[in-house]
Amino acid sequence: MASDTPAELLQLTYRADLNLLVGRWTHQPEPALLPAAYQQLAHVAQAHTCSYWLQDIRRRVVNDPDITLWLLTNYFPDMARRLGGLRVAYLTSPTLLAHIMADPAFKPVEYYDSKAYQVHFFGDEGAAVAWLKEGQAARPV
Repeated sequence: MASDTPAELLQLTYRADLNLLVGRWTHQPEPALLPAAYQQLAHVAQAHTCSYWLQDIRRRVVNDPDITLWLLTNYFPDMARRLGGLRVAYLTSPTLLAHIMADPAFKPVEYYDSKAYQVHFFGDEGAAVAWLKEGQAARPV
């Protein structure tokens, strides 16, 4: 049985060479455990003042709609304020990506153009990192 403490649910690594915060989700958690894991993510991001996140959710099989709503309306806007912007690339399995994109509430990447945060989904890690680096290059120093 997988452990459900935030540290064992979400493995975080700050990549100073890329200025990326990489989070690898180890398994599908109960939705009630996600806020604590996201608080851990916030703590590490703020410690490194890192607003470029690669979140590997390939081991997760479903997104909870209540958590998704909380992320989009509260967590991401708050983190964008704290960090001066936020760009999150989610690396997903093909099955989860199809599920996410089929959801009527799914927003394409263009939706976030007017937001202080951006979210995009990828099936390829190289493409996800390239998108994050593109955001870094476009951001004024």
